[in-house]
Amino acid sequence: MTLVSTALLSLRRNLMRSILTTLGIIIGISAVIVMFALGEGAQRQVESQIESLGTNLLIVRANSVSSGGARQAAGNINRLDMKDVDAIKREIPEVVAVGASVNGQAQVVSGNQNWNTGIQGGNTDYLVATNWEVASGRAFNDSEVRSGAKVALMGQTVAKELFGDAELALGEVVRVNKVPLTVIGLLKGKGQDMRGMDQDDTLILPLSTANRRVIGASGSNVNRVSRLTVAVDQEPNMEYVTEQMTQLLNQRHRVAAGQVSPFRIMNLTAMLSTRAEANKVFSMLLAGVAGVSLLVGGIGVMNIMLVSVTERTREIGLRMAVGAQPRHILLQFLIESVTLCLIGALLGVTLSLTAVAVMQYGVGWEMALSPGIILISVLGTGLIGVGFGFYPAYKAANLDPIEALRFE
Repeated sequence: MTLVSTALLSLRRNLMRSILTTLGIIIGISAVIVMFALGEGAQRQVESQIESLGTNLLIVRANSVSSGGARQAAGNINRLDMKDVDAIKREIPEVVAVGASVNGQAQVVSGNQNWNTGIQGGNTDYLVATNWEVASGRAFNDSEVRSGAKVALMGQTVAKELFGDAELALGEVVRVNKVPLTVIGLLKGKGQDMRGMDQDDTLILPLSTANRRVIGASGSNVNRVSRLTVAVDQEPNMEYVTEQMTQLLNQRHRVAAGQVSPFRIMNLTAMLSTRAEANKVFSMLLAGVAGVSLLVGGIGVMNIMLVSVTERTREIGLRMAVGAQPRHILLQFLIESVTLCLIGALLGVTLSLTAVAVMQYGVGWEMALSPGIILISVLGTGLIGVGFGFYPAYKAANLDPIEALRFE
């Protein structure tokens, strides 16, 4: 206890120098914690996006194709339609659901309120494949899809903008391109997608309704599809299903052997997983850079402790002369070093908690703070105090008492 009291007294005697010495530790540990919080937040955000989108998903689109050197739109050649959907479900048993969809942008009007939003038309499998849940009301059925019923499922954002309270939207009639649509269901909130777009800012209609009445031009094909969202039973089958779908679509659309397939199939889950890994590596790199600043802070502590040993050489010699053992001197300087680092660690943790709160609630960034990271950072800082304080402490403990007393 005497050694601890002596160490603390020494730090108080040089208060300003002690404060300046801990700055490097404060900045270093706060940077490490904030970087890990950013990385963990990004990781959880990707996991949340995977959960909201659904698992084991393949996205199928028709690319533009070349004909006689000229590039033509995929909408005119090799266009996807509901017959492709039926064929995929019939021929590939590993497929759980095939969501067919078209999309556009339109203004939704309710009374004197209006809101510009994304319009999606889909079949009943679209909700299953994309993991859309209905919070209240009901989803549209196959009969309503076939007949082009004037019904709609409304996202949370649209409902709040038009009605204030989202629940008030249920059963109301809204107009899109002068077409009256009854809101039969309110979609469960999903939040942002991987591009930062609000997934709840949407209105989902039966596919034929969207094609015939809202998005498509008059007389357009009610079975027109711009994208397929295919849910596969399990992840190991993803590559196999991709190959089978490519062959099936090429065969159905008479793509010649050796010709590049006009259909692009993307593994959405793999894309998100790759992004998660990239985020993890990036956050580790940032944490590594922050860790270097913590080490620099440790070097600062060592330099100050060496200065302290030089300044207190006569004091050390006097203590040895009255019976202090080298181990006592060693422990005193180690305690001073560790105390400096731990004070810096506690202040750094406080600063990092404040920074994380500002970033999360003030700026709106996704942050996730782990108590384990805080504990490891504090313990690591204590070890830095021992590691960088050992040489000055060893030097002090091995001074010659006679030479130390002669030191001016």
